[in-house]
Amino acid sequence: MSAGRFAPSPTGAQHLGNARTYLLAYWSAKKAKAKLVLRIEDVDSPRVKPWASQQAIDDLRWLSLDWDEGPDMGGPHEPYVQTERVQLYRDALQTLIRTDRVFPCTCTRKDIQSAGSAPHFDHEPAVYPGFCAGWKQGDPLPEEGTYCWRFRAGDQSREFHDLVLGYRECIPANALGAFPVTQKSGEPSYQLAVVVDDAAMGVTEVVRGNDLIASTFRQIELYSALGLNIPQFAHVPLVCGADGRRLAKRHGDTRLSLYRERGVSPMKIIRWAAISAGLIDEHTNVENIDSVIEYFDWGKLPKQDTCVDTDAFQ
Repeated sequence: MSAGRFAPSPTGAQHLGNARTYLLAYWSAKKAKAKLVLRIEDVDSPRVKPWASQQAIDDLRWLSLDWDEGPDMGGPHEPYVQTERVQLYRDALQTLIRTDRVFPCTCTRKDIQSAGSAPHFDHEPAVYPGFCAGWKQGDPLPEEGTYCWRFRAGDQSREFHDLVLGYRECIPANALGAFPVTQKSGEPSYQLAVVVDDAAMGVTEVVRGNDLIASTFRQIELYSALGLNIPQFAHVPLVCGADGRRLAKRHGDTRLSLYRERGVSPMKIIRWAAISAGLIDEHTNVENIDSVIEYFDWGKLPKQDTCVDTDAFQ
């Protein structure tokens, strides 16, 4: 069975841009009669806020976004939580170590920035210069806590067809370089955890912002190295303020929790999301969230980012 997913990260409040991405994922899954999984992506422990997971769940429910599957122990409407699944990521890491797809790296961010070449993707760090890549199976490991494991990015072209942006291609070794699959603490990275989870949960369609294309190429590398099925991807336009810059505090408060507290109708956000994504026009009758499903088509979405007047939601 095909499956989509919601994957909020509890590092802060969910905002208008998150809402539109979740709504698009929902409409796509419902149009395809696919199940939906909710996963709380909380492996980025230093940035996780203790209140943010429940707030994200409340935001989803406020928008009438429901999901079909959770861990067996929690019942069908409880979310999966990454910090409860760490052993799965450790097992995958051991596979990568055993097959020599990763190496221990003691480099600091400053080391990489001072020696690495420029990235081929916006908002990406410098390409890793390869200082520690000579390590091989049987060599001693650095002192515990001083290294992360990095994936050896391949020098063959990787490609995928994005449901919104079309054909995408890059050579990971050149464009991205070796990338971390753990933190120096030994905890799994976002890249590894997401791949293991999406495969384990049968996710066949990943919907997320178009700023994560570089992550997609990294994850395709990991899917292939672990022998896992690669899902389809839809990288949707970001939501920007009226000045064309990505939503931030300078554009006012766009937290979904604030709209809930102020009594804003969720249908106002649902209609805005559908109109701004090109699915309907202002005259289309939309009575509830499911009224949009019949109009859903990835081909209607614009490729450029969406500007929004945040005052309209006050």
